[in-house]
Amino acid sequence: MSGLPADAHIGDVSLTVSDLDRSIGFYTDVLGFRLMPREGTTAALGAGGNAALVQLSERRGAVRQPRRSSGLYHFAILVPSRAALGRSLRRLAEQRWPLTGAADHLVSEALYLDDPDGLGIEIYRDRPRDAWRIDAGEVVMATEPLDLADLADEPGADGAWPGLEAGTAIGHVHLHVPELGGAEQFYCEGVGFTPTLRRYPGALFVAAGGYHHHLGLNVWAGLGAPPPPENAVGLSAFAIEARALPPRAITDEASGVTVTFRAT
Repeated sequence: MSGLPADAHIGDVSLTVSDLDRSIGFYTDVLGFRLMPREGTTAALGAGGNAALVQLSERRGAVRQPRRSSGLYHFAILVPSRAALGRSLRRLAEQRWPLTGAADHLVSEALYLDDPDGLGIEIYRDRPRDAWRIDAGEVVMATEPLDLADLADEPGADGAWPGLEAGTAIGHVHLHVPELGGAEQFYCEGVGFTPTLRRYPGALFVAAGGYHHHLGLNVWAGLGAPPPPENAVGLSAFAIEARALPPRAITDEASGVTVTFRAT
């Protein structure tokens, strides 16, 4: 297919969880999402607006995603400012929720953690686009230490916790895949993303509209990693949104994740 429109972006993510009440408590009290309509074993979560960003579906008895499997590595919550990221860091500290990592990626600053089911989450803020470096046609990204004390002291980060504010979005999704060639064929030739970085070890980053990445693909779970079992928690789907984008859905059989297309 032809490439995605320049305004294409990630819409919402759909997650399978093992205990809906527990997950709602985490996503609202710890992360700061707002609970939207809940029906039975499903719930939608938003942030400062009417659009849902996270869809939760309960599957009682669901098992954790095996370490050696394709599927979700993390989904990434993009906050609108460095002060907002600092407030999220302070909130995690107040709630004593552990970080699994933190990094300066040059294009962004990021915090990493797991939800109660062990699903990976990134919370990040972008640096301005004019500060991103391009080398030989590829965006320059790295994983460097992040000064957490400096982030927590960012002006405006010490205000009252407002939850996730207006302007928060799902910035990108990062997947474990069994091999990069097939993943590139599916997500670039099939979905329409464009590669933005190939030189990161064991990974490929792709995007639309010149963004650093809307999707990360890696083989860090091992070459040939199989899809997670059907009764596992994890990412079931994510949406791509753009103006005048014809609605459709396709499933990546290698990871068990469905990609839906939605016009805004």
